[in-house]
Amino acid sequence: MTREEKVSIVNELSDEFKSANAILICDYKGMTCSQLEKVREVANESGTKVKVCKNTLAAIALKNADQEEVALVDTNILVWGEDQISACKVADKAASDFKEKFIIKTGLIEGKVADMATIEAMAKLPSRDELIGMLLSVWTAPARNMVTGLDNLKAKLEESA
Repeated sequence: MTREEKVSIVNELSDEFKSANAILICDYKGMTCSQLEKVREVANESGTKVKVCKNTLAAIALKNADQEEVALVDTNILVWGEDQISACKVADKAASDFKEKFIIKTGLIEGKVADMATIEAMAKLPSRDELIGMLLSVWTAPARNMVTGLDNLKAKLEESA
């Protein structure tokens, strides 16, 4: 890899990491290309990005993006996105699908190192769209109940008439 290619990768990753709210560092040792492609497909569906790159390049990109420093050793795959929950969900799904091969090592949430309990808790949260659906359901419940009540009253009045 030439120096220009390395600089290009670092600049690209630095720009991506600046806008990312969650960056997860995972181990993928022993995974096949088809398994990695499945992880990428799941990530693409949720708007999350996945990349395998050299540890030194990733460390420089994290530093350039003003992220907290993490130790990058062995084989690493980076999972990141603007939506913290979806990035955690992608990594958690991959870890559960490929148990011995895909392991979440650490993560950065809003630029700070997060513990595994935080990452696992975020992976279990509903997605943004699911939360919006829940909120809309709560907001429309009074109107729905009013209509149901009026229909029941109408049916009762028709029966008695």
